[in-house]
Amino acid sequence: MNPAIFKAYDIRGIYPSDINKDVAYKIGRAIVKSTGAKKIAIGMDMRTSSPEIKEGLSHGIMDQGANVVDIGLVSTPMLYFASWKLDVDGGIMITASHNTSEWNGLKLCKKNAVPIGEGDGMEEIRDLALNGNFEDSASKGIMEENSELKSIYYEYVSGFFKKGVGKKKVVIDFANSVGALDKNIFEMFPDDIEPIYLFEELDGTFPNHEANPLKLETLETLQKKVVSENADLGIAYDGDADRIGFVDEQGKVVPMDYNIALLAKEVLKKQPGSTILMDLRSSNAVKEVIEEAGGKVNRCRVGHSLIKKQMRSDRAVFAGELSGHYFFEENSKAEMTTLAAITLLNLMNKTGKKMSELTEDLKRYYHSGEINSDVEDKKGMMEKLKELYKDGQLDKRSEERRVGKE
Repeated sequence: MNPAIFKAYDIRGIYPSDINKDVAYKIGRAIVKSTGAKKIAIGMDMRTSSPEIKEGLSHGIMDQGANVVDIGLVSTPMLYFASWKLDVDGGIMITASHNTSEWNGLKLCKKNAVPIGEGDGMEEIRDLALNGNFEDSASKGIMEENSELKSIYYEYVSGFFKKGVGKKKVVIDFANSVGALDKNIFEMFPDDIEPIYLFEELDGTFPNHEANPLKLETLETLQKKVVSENADLGIAYDGDADRIGFVDEQGKVVPMDYNIALLAKEVLKKQPGSTILMDLRSSNAVKEVIEEAGGKVNRCRVGHSLIKKQMRSDRAVFAGELSGHYFFEENSKAEMTTLAAITLLNLMNKTGKKMSELTEDLKRYYHSGEINSDVEDKKGMMEKLKELYKDGQLDKRSEERRVGKE
């Protein structure tokens, strides 16, 4: 087993060389031994290798004495929903997120979507799986299927939609991912939403484009369709539907940190004065707008498992990451992408404003985009940066504190 498949936020590798049925079997046993779980929900995305990995994973869990609740083909937000809605001790999503078709992996959580990642059990699971020595359980677990979860999920998420005046035309690019399962939600409101779909067929080979809305080139078809259809909004899902991107009515990509501010403002209307977590890469305008709305803003590290952990320690009610992860209290502090879409549609309905108008107040600063630099001594530079910013004051950068001055 390649130890490099165990990442900070999940388990991920190339199929079948890095991850396959046998590897999944050992990981399944390791998860049960590490967590002590008695019942685990398992879901999978539409990748061609997912059924085989589910087979190995399930047998590993059951051979270690725990039961499996198979929730079938689902999105990652549905898996997190299952972790608190069902009587289970945790959940595992078989997916490699936005990675291309040769990849697959596992996203792990305990009950109530509590993440398993770096510093929270991933290392122990890795070591147990690599060691591979497991004692036979006194009794093997069983598998049960749950076919009702998706319909419960659809009803739950759709309940947040607020009817407005007129019908909103929305173009949705599912990128051939399990995000297309949420068509059921958008179609519940025929008088209010006119959905137009792009790449809705589930296909784990991703034949049209990479399922990654963070890459602007993947949004070009969506942008053109929004303009040609004179639509009100464009929506793009990633490979396992735990990330989402938006395009305004002019066909322009809405920066994902702008969405953090817009969504946070709506959350604060329901929970005034609450704490919001903001990806540290976000524009200062995001922090300012949230604070102007009465919220308290804490910065957070990058990585979904790390953000969920910090949400609990900081008692945050909402968090957003620059890659398009939006974490809601309504899903036990986990992602719920279609709730993000519904919240923005509600905002447009309530204010009567277009998406481009809603983001206007956030255009307070020029934005360079992400700048990457080649560094020969990476370790040395990281140590220098730790020393420079050891006081935690990231915003106060005098001439004496700049790296270039050193």
